[in-house]
Amino acid sequence: MNIATQAAQIGLDWDTRTGAVTVPIYQTATFRHPGLGQSTGYDYSRSGNPTRQALEEGIARLDGGARGFAYASGMAAIANLLLLFRSGDHLVVTEDLYGGTCRLFDQILVQYGLSFTYVDTSDPEAVRGAIRPETRALFVESLTNPLLKVADVAALSALCRERGLLCIVDNTFLTPYLLRPLDLGADITVYSGTKYLSGHNDTVSGLVAVRDQVLADRVYFLQNSVGAVLGPQDAWLTIRGMKTLSVRLDRQQENAGRIAEWLARHPRVRRVFYPGLPDHPGHELLARQARGFGAMIAFEVDDKALVERVLLNTELISFAESLGGVETLITFPQVQTHADIPPAVRERLGINDVLLRLSVGIEDADDLIADLDQAFGGESQRPGPGNR
Repeated sequence: MNIATQAAQIGLDWDTRTGAVTVPIYQTATFRHPGLGQSTGYDYSRSGNPTRQALEEGIARLDGGARGFAYASGMAAIANLLLLFRSGDHLVVTEDLYGGTCRLFDQILVQYGLSFTYVDTSDPEAVRGAIRPETRALFVESLTNPLLKVADVAALSALCRERGLLCIVDNTFLTPYLLRPLDLGADITVYSGTKYLSGHNDTVSGLVAVRDQVLADRVYFLQNSVGAVLGPQDAWLTIRGMKTLSVRLDRQQENAGRIAEWLARHPRVRRVFYPGLPDHPGHELLARQARGFGAMIAFEVDDKALVERVLLNTELISFAESLGGVETLITFPQVQTHADIPPAVRERLGINDVLLRLSVGIEDADDLIADLDQAFGGESQRPGPGNR
């Protein structure tokens, strides 16, 4: 069954008693037992809630996993997964990953004896070279934030199997609609469900899918023990968003492709990062592995004074953090999403003082381009494909 159909059908058959088309919100903390030693299958909502279970079964189905899990946020999901490891363990990690993940790893989890090596995970040989005897896992973003480097998930998963490592893929930017890492051999996928999966900038959630049932049982033990679970209201909102995932992403990708081409021709833009552009280094790989290129764009302007002008003068495009919603957002990663990365590291990676990140929404593409044009000052574009 096509993934678009699967997404639209999440929770449809959940309430067989009433035939409700939308899964109900089971706003309860506890459940009554039918008798001594008997259970309805639910006891306490930290351990299991029907609304949350409908969402968890939905993400497992979309990702092709044995089991899914829903958390209070994407960071809660990642933190819970890192409890699979113990003091002395080492992980290889994407170098230009989300700043909040970097903060969790470098400022919190190192206190508990975990260590991390950051590498360019678009280069499998760089990953191979970073593996140590104490390495236990690879944590990789399938499409990195904010520089949009493409990971060869199939090659990295094969390397992890060869070396006995867990392969954890943060697939937030692509979602299972565009890429299914578990099909390519990854062990776990993790999402900030706040972003494309929910899709409306109205809820915060984190989702995980696990390929193997034995590993999924370990993840459930941690989820239940720690308790950073998603509440039923937010689970319902996330389900509602996921039902329109395919139509939203189709429109967002179409818009992103047009905007990326426009930016690449602009005289004040010196570089565009978008894997849908044919000369992007990961274009061919993503074309083979995925169903699309996503709707995130990063670009460098030619003068840092232009950054503030663009950020504060767009009218349709909101200057705001987060991404993946129906509304187009623009951010300045150096001082917002990646502020916790040390300045020298940011500069080396290219997260500099002229880099902007655009999360493209579902508005009319011509309106978005016109908004960017007036924010830039309405300067004429140069002919030709431009510098990427």
